[in-house]
Amino acid sequence: MIPLLVLGAAYLIGAIPFGYLLVKMKSGEDVRSMGSGNIGATNVLRTTGRAAGIVTLLLDIGKGALAVWIADRVTNGSAVWMSAAALAVMAGHAYPVFLNFHGGKAVASFTGAFLYLTPLALLATLILFVALVAASRFISLASVVGAGCFPLAVFLIDHPPLPILVASLIAGVFIVIRHKSNLKRIRAGNENVFSFGGRR
Repeated sequence: MIPLLVLGAAYLIGAIPFGYLLVKMKSGEDVRSMGSGNIGATNVLRTTGRAAGIVTLLLDIGKGALAVWIADRVTNGSAVWMSAAALAVMAGHAYPVFLNFHGGKAVASFTGAFLYLTPLALLATLILFVALVAASRFISLASVVGAGCFPLAVFLIDHPPLPILVASLIAGVFIVIRHKSNLKRIRAGNENVFSFGGRR
């Protein structure tokens, strides 16, 4: 019963729409009606400014790590329930009950969750991510490639228990699927390029 409550808590933590709330508090606008319509840090940066984008990113990463940390403490480090919590927090961000189940891509919550679970593999993937953003200026492309490579990095670097490896594979596939529309825009030549300057 308690592990199931942990999963519910992980989902609800993930469902806290920090990007939506920060934009609403700063400008009174609904970030879902701006830019790409996403509640994540990239769209917040692009539409509302650098500070709001960075805070959104840190909070979304933090909620991913918090969900897995709670699962770790409550289940005495169970790999099964920690892995399930990582997926639950991502599901919460992507399908938040507070926003009628229309959320973000879950990249930041994925980052926080697996930074806790598989830190070395996640850091290696982040290096690849940064290099791809620098080369292509597409956050979405870097996210997809990083997510696709992540399970292999987990297998080769962290050698985790099977539940964590399976969770990394599910999470990677989930991130790729969430970016299907971005990949279509890249092929069409109208995907937004990344600029750290954002809106001031």
